[in-house]
Amino acid sequence: MSAESATHPGTAPPRSPQSSQPSQSPQQPTSSSHGRHVVAVVVLVPVLVALALWAFAWPAARTAPRDLPLGVAGPATAAAQVQNQLEEHEGAFEIHRYADEAAARDAIEDRTVYGAVVVTAQGPKLLTASAASPLVAQLLQQSVTQQAGGAQVRTVDVVPAAEDDPRGSALTSSVLPLTLAGIAAGAVVTLLGLRGRRAIAALVGASALVGLVAASLAGSWLGTLTGNWWAQAGALGLATLAVGAAVAGLAALLGTPGIGLGAFVVMMLGNPFSGAATAPEMLPDPVGTIGQWLPPGAGVSLLRSISFFDGAAASGPALTLTWWAALGLGAVLLGSALKRRREAGEPPPAEREPALAN
Repeated sequence: MSAESATHPGTAPPRSPQSSQPSQSPQQPTSSSHGRHVVAVVVLVPVLVALALWAFAWPAARTAPRDLPLGVAGPATAAAQVQNQLEEHEGAFEIHRYADEAAARDAIEDRTVYGAVVVTAQGPKLLTASAASPLVAQLLQQSVTQQAGGAQVRTVDVVPAAEDDPRGSALTSSVLPLTLAGIAAGAVVTLLGLRGRRAIAALVGASALVGLVAASLAGSWLGTLTGNWWAQAGALGLATLAVGAAVAGLAALLGTPGIGLGAFVVMMLGNPFSGAATAPEMLPDPVGTIGQWLPPGAGVSLLRSISFFDGAAASGPALTLTWWAALGLGAVLLGSALKRRREAGEPPPAEREPALAN
């Protein structure tokens, strides 16, 4: 037996050079995975920016009246002449005829029209409602003055905005905080692992408190809202609940990505499509219609009706918010039930056999 092949008893055989090197874990990130992540970030960020610009800048850049409800009142012959002049702006106004000024005022207070032109012996008289939209009231004044050849037109604000917020800026600014509050409520409920009735109780309780706080700030402190305080708090709370329930419901069905999907719908679409700063009829088709189907737009419409118009035309937006809240809470219960069923059907993990020592 040669000296090279001989081994002493009790000594381990020499290791090969390959065995001395640590093996690379399959879970360890590689340079190719890092490269894919970089490409994903480089592509995703411009796409999100493009979507944000489209959602926010495009409707603002295309603001113009489209079938804006406008009343015309007065004697038949004179009113028909004014109507023909207004209809020269093709597609701008949707004309409603009324017998007299009293009927036109009722239509404005019922939120059927944004304003009305009353034909009188002294000349045209314009009725507006700055509480419905200060921008629309200003637009109507400019249009009617132009129709009158630049002559001074008597203007009466039938339903004025709050004295402390004549431009409606504070009301418009309330859309984003309420949307963020709803998204935060839905996300926190999901990330804390709340399910079923506990999740619903947390969402309802948080939304109720948001409504009370928002009504206290906007109505009592800033004086930007008028009307019944409790009705305002209820409208603000319902708008928050609609958003929070939608986000939590999507997360219950789709997992954590549902938070991002819900936030995208209500933030990137609902907020710019709400028409809060202008009016739904001032946005491009079908943006204005879509915005009223989403919680931010329905919430603003409901708040205007309750605060300034004694609840006129409040049933539509209230029903929209109720449907969002009910479907979202139902999705929370459904997702919780499906998760319990999956957990009950999973077999217990098999016991691992101890590895034999070499």
